[in-house]
Amino acid sequence: MLGNLMAVDWGFVFEKLILIAVVVTVSLVVAMYETWAERKVAAVIQDRRGPNRAGPFGLFQPLADGLKLFMKEEIIPNSSNKLLFVMGPGLAMLTAMMTSAVIPWGSKIVLFGRTIPLQIADINIGILYIFGVVSMGVYGIMIGGWASNNKFSLLAAIRGASQIISYELAMGLSIIALLMLTGSLSLKTIIEQQQDHIYYVFFQPLGFLIFLICAFAECNRTPFDLSEAENELNFGYHQEYSSMKLGFYLFAEYINMFVSSAVMATLFFGGYDIPFVNDVSFGLHHGQNLLALLQTVSLLAKIACFVFFFMWVRWTIPRFRYDQLMDLGWKKLIPLSLVNMVVTGFLVLLRQNHWHF
Repeated sequence: MLGNLMAVDWGFVFEKLILIAVVVTVSLVVAMYETWAERKVAAVIQDRRGPNRAGPFGLFQPLADGLKLFMKEEIIPNSSNKLLFVMGPGLAMLTAMMTSAVIPWGSKIVLFGRTIPLQIADINIGILYIFGVVSMGVYGIMIGGWASNNKFSLLAAIRGASQIISYELAMGLSIIALLMLTGSLSLKTIIEQQQDHIYYVFFQPLGFLIFLICAFAECNRTPFDLSEAENELNFGYHQEYSSMKLGFYLFAEYINMFVSSAVMATLFFGGYDIPFVNDVSFGLHHGQNLLALLQTVSLLAKIACFVFFFMWVRWTIPRFRYDQLMDLGWKKLIPLSLVNMVVTGFLVLLRQNHWHF
């Protein structure tokens, strides 16, 4: 037993634990300040100031909101299923955080003679892992809505579950077309392929558009926020929640938006690749650690562009009716995804046969 413990590479274990802590902390901080950015973007679009009282430019507003949620009274309805009522927000938060485990945040850094990859887990089925974890997120919504023992919450949860399941189909089909080009499910490999060639968004523009639309639905963002439509469904599936349980649901939405942006940047825009820069020669001339830092900044900049687009759409486009939402998913996006997959397969087959039958 002692020999087995001695054989464990404890340096590797500590590296991963520290990386997990950093990724989780950054995700939470980003989600916290996404709420501030959301209000600022809305203010600019609506020609008003937005948060400007708590700290310079309102930068302490997220801290004030977090403190407010912590200080609010915790209410659990008497008729609710108390165990599931508590599990719902926790499951939503857990699935939102787990997705970030396979995203490469940079190439690698060198510290104390050790080469440390900036990815928690480089598994060769990274995309399947993301879809598996994302599909579990629907349980957080369904459990929260059902455990509340409130008919409005249950109706909203059913809406949310059917919406997510419907749009996951189109999203998965759009990814199959991309996988025909990559030949790999590893996100690291997909980024390296784009470093050597051009970004996959130019090969799969329709696939990217379908994936982007489905990401809005998966994150419950306007115009697909039917599961939490305050003015239509009495505040939606988390109506009975208060204090930090409500905060967990709200945080999970913003973390999902952050991670979805990271996935789109990775699959279609080269991930941490720095545009117009030869990463290998830059690393040789300026050091691997500086390269890894700039790669992480590059990925975060791409994520910021997507997050801004999420917010821009929310404060520009009105909400769909539910029949329009389902009609778009089943009758438009799924057929388009199938057509995109067939055309991509045909072109890949032609390329393998040197562009002739």
